[in-house]
Formats: sequence, C-alpha cells, structure tokens
Amino acid sequence: MIFLSHNHKDKPLVEQIALRLRDTFGQDKVFYDSWSIQPGDGIVDRMNEGLEACELFLFCVSRNSLQSNMVKLEWQNAVLKAAKGQAKLIPVKLDDCLMPPILLQSLYIDLFGQGLEVALRQIVDVSQGRNTFAPGPQEFSNLRAYTYQEGPATVVECHAEHYLEPISHFLFLLHNKADEVRVEYKSGSMCDTGFHEGIKLNNGEMFNAQFVGVDRGTVPNFPFIVHITPTGGVQVKLAGVLHEKAMGQFLGIPVVAGRRTA
Repeated sequence: MIFLSHNHKDKPLVEQIALRLRDTFGQDKVFYDSWSIQPGDGIVDRMNEGLEACELFLFCVSRNSLQSNMVKLEWQNAVLKAAKGQAKLIPVKLDDCLMPPILLQSLYIDLFGQGLEVALRQIVDVSQGRNTFAPGPQEFSNLRAYTYQEGPATVVECHAEHYLEPISHFLFLLHNKADEVRVEYKSGSMCDTGFHEGIKLNNGEMFNAQFVGVDRGTVPNFPFIVHITPTGGVQVKLAGVLHEKAMGQFLGIPVVAGRRTA
C-alpha cells in the first residue's frame, strides 16, 4: 500500500501524483483520501487503517503540510515505522519550504526544483523499487532571507529559522553601483558597512556587494533587517544574499520572495 500524505490546500498538485500512481499500481494500492475515504466512513479509523497497511509513505512536503497538525501526526508515525523497518518514507518537496531536519538524512524527490514530470517518473521508479532518483539540490540552511517591497525600498529580512547564528555578517549581492542604492540596517543602530565592486563567486559570476555586519548573533524571531532604497530613479537589482560562516568564508543562503509567514 502507498500512503499519500498531504494537506488539502495542495490537492491540485498532489492529485496529479495520486492519478499517476493509480494508473500504475491500481486504485486499491494507493491510499489517497479522495477515493480511500468515502461518505459515512470514520475518517480517523480509515486513516489508521491506511497507515497500518502502508509499505511506502509519500510525504508531500510544503509550507501547508508542515503547518498541519494532522499531516504532522501522519509523517511522524511514518518516521517511527521507517525506523523499525516496517515502511519506507519518501519526502516529495512541493515548494520552497524548509525540509524538517529529521528528513534531510534521506534522499527526497524535488518536484519544486525539477518539475512535475521528472518527479512523477521518480515517484513511480522508487515505488517499483528502482531507486533511480537523484537527491534534491537543497542543503540544510538555518538562515533564510525573505524579500519584499515597502514603498520604494526592498526589504531583506535574514531569519535564523532554528537556532542562534553567532556571526551576523552578510553580503547583499547587487547588480547596482554604489551610488545607485542606499542600504540601511534596521535591526539596531550600530553596524559595520562597506561596498565592494566586482566580487567573483566560485561559479565565475561577478557582482557588486554591500556588506553589513553587527557584533551580535542572529537568533530566531529577531531577524537581521536591511532596507535597500534606490536613488536616481533606478531599480534595486538584488541578486542574492551571502552569510559569513567563518572568517572570510561567505556562503549563499536561500532567498524567498515575500514576507515570512510563520
């Protein structure tokens, strides 16, 4: 039995997975609530039956599913079954959510990064025991930058999602020149700044970069915030955010368009 765990808000996408699995293995071999739970059935009882019978648990990981208490109970139950060798747990990443750290020890199917058709083929392959899929590109990152507009300014909030980051030194990569933008630190009053032209990354790309750093850590719920305001009628062209992990060693952190919602 293949158990498809998901949040109802993701159904338009998840149903494509369910239909492909149904066509390959048959509807009775796929637990998908739209056809596995019918009017008059006890929802909890049917879910328990599906979880008990499942040999392959596909966890559709998204911002929606990670915020669902019901889905949380499902996938944590699957983690315990997997630890006992009673089921196989395969995460399927649907959006740019942060993968729970406990799941990063396993390969996952990256639908968000690789597209629907590639992900569907990988899901069928792994369901048939052909473990041919490649790991997704995401590595665990405690830091994440959220960007949004506030009037003319581009706001960048660098959040520590799980634990303290002792070094709060960031490079904001730009396609702008120094006289085209004004960068302001908004999480306090004292900071170190500096504009650097022609920084070459390991992949060979070249950017200008605004350095902003403070002598304190970045902790959960206390983000490192900067406002980048255009001057002279140009647009802010933010290309990425780097964080100093060790002296002189800057690594990119994930950048998400929009405000942090949780």
